[in-house]
Amino acid sequence: MRILITGCSGFAGSWLARYLLFNNIHAEIFGTIKLHSNLENLSDILNLITLKTIDIRDSHSVLRLINDVRPDYVFHLAAITYVPASWNAPIETFDTNVNGTINLLEAIRNLEGIVCYDPRILIAGSSEEYGLVNGDETIANPEIPIKETNQLRPMSPYGVSKVAQDRLGWQYFKSYGTRCIITRAFNHEGPRRPKDFVISSFCHQIAAQELMPEQDEIEIKCGSLDAFRDFSDVRDVVEAYAKILEAGEPGEVYNICSGHARRISDIIALLSPMAKKPLTIKQDPDRMRPSDVPILLGDNSKLKSTIDWKPRFTIEETIQDCLNYWRSHIRRELGVYGESANYEPIFKMEE
Repeated sequence: MRILITGCSGFAGSWLARYLLFNNIHAEIFGTIKLHSNLENLSDILNLITLKTIDIRDSHSVLRLINDVRPDYVFHLAAITYVPASWNAPIETFDTNVNGTINLLEAIRNLEGIVCYDPRILIAGSSEEYGLVNGDETIANPEIPIKETNQLRPMSPYGVSKVAQDRLGWQYFKSYGTRCIITRAFNHEGPRRPKDFVISSFCHQIAAQELMPEQDEIEIKCGSLDAFRDFSDVRDVVEAYAKILEAGEPGEVYNICSGHARRISDIIALLSPMAKKPLTIKQDPDRMRPSDVPILLGDNSKLKSTIDWKPRFTIEETIQDCLNYWRSHIRRELGVYGESANYEPIFKMEE
């Protein structure tokens, strides 16, 4: 078996590659990376996978990739994923997320006609596709928790691009029989998450300021503290990716989420006892979005009825691992070595 992960050097892609190796999936693993990609996330498994440098926006490169690798399973994770950036670069966001997906699906379709090629493909969508949800967490409402049948009302260029990507997977299944399985993952965090994302941003700020002896307190700069998000650990999410691509029905959509929503201010409250100095909060106008989704709380019942899956990591464990990752990463960058500079996050074994 051959497995292809697009966006392999990214946050979820690198954890997925690691999950497949860690669980002894008997397959050749190929991953796509961009030119000059930072390979730090893959540093411990570089000799165990085969990387292909391509631009997902270049249809000819993608066709050559599919022709060379001919994967049995494709995890399509390559995308611009940072929501605030999509307001500043909507054209680039659409070019990568939408045209990149078309290039991949067209390459597979064109090869299908030549060699009876029929891989299974996971289209990694996002809860940002749901966007504006009616109701809130305190009022009984048919839209909360969010089911796969909820109306899609995206509130960012990123969300719109993921809706297009999502629906392209469904359209290629209906039109050509391409075996696309669509996921909508809610917020996922954990070690190795870029510092632009909310929990990782808080952890990075704490880890950096813990090393500043002149500071008695740690100032956390943040955007909105009132939004509710359904957080999962990235290690749980990639396990769901692997299992649903194996067992899911082509053309179907599956939420990947914990089923619990937390206010952003509650995340800071959980971080406070983990920090080595008292925390103070400062809202930063530059971190506020032009429009924000008030609540994302998912229903994972369809996923759990299809595969044997449940979250293994608590939110406290995810936060602690993310904080320890940044402590270790920053100490190594500064040349400050010791026990906390050698932290390595791990998977949990199945019970």
